[in-house]
Amino acid sequence: MGDIRLPSAELELRVPFHDVDAMGVVWHGNYFRYLEQARCELLRQIDYDYLQMEASGYLWPVVDTRLKFIAPLRFDQLIRVCVSVSEYENRLRLEYQILDAESGVRACKGYTIQVAVAKVSGEMQWLSPPILLQRLGVSA
Repeated sequence: MGDIRLPSAELELRVPFHDVDAMGVVWHGNYFRYLEQARCELLRQIDYDYLQMEASGYLWPVVDTRLKFIAPLRFDQLIRVCVSVSEYENRLRLEYQILDAESGVRACKGYTIQVAVAKVSGEMQWLSPPILLQRLGVSA
């Protein structure tokens, strides 16, 4: 992966009231929605969003994920969700950070792993399809 600059994206969100629990902090399951919004932004930037993935003959389910909660997020907090590609050859691994947008303090970090599955056969692909490599700008 040498000198290749892999794509990344950032977006800012304001924590809505309906995302917090009785203790006034974001319920842990809602973090995945924030990651999904950032992931969709990254995919749009490389011109390979979910509709284009399906049109190219592949589905990309999330098969693994992990989050490390560092500091709580609260109602009306402005946050920055950062996502970057860290692996692409056999799977799509995306790294995430959620930061307080004003202070830059990290509230959460984690990753998701997606694999290509042929839409017609349902078979998992052991290598990422050429279309992903093209969209990432890493194909020969």
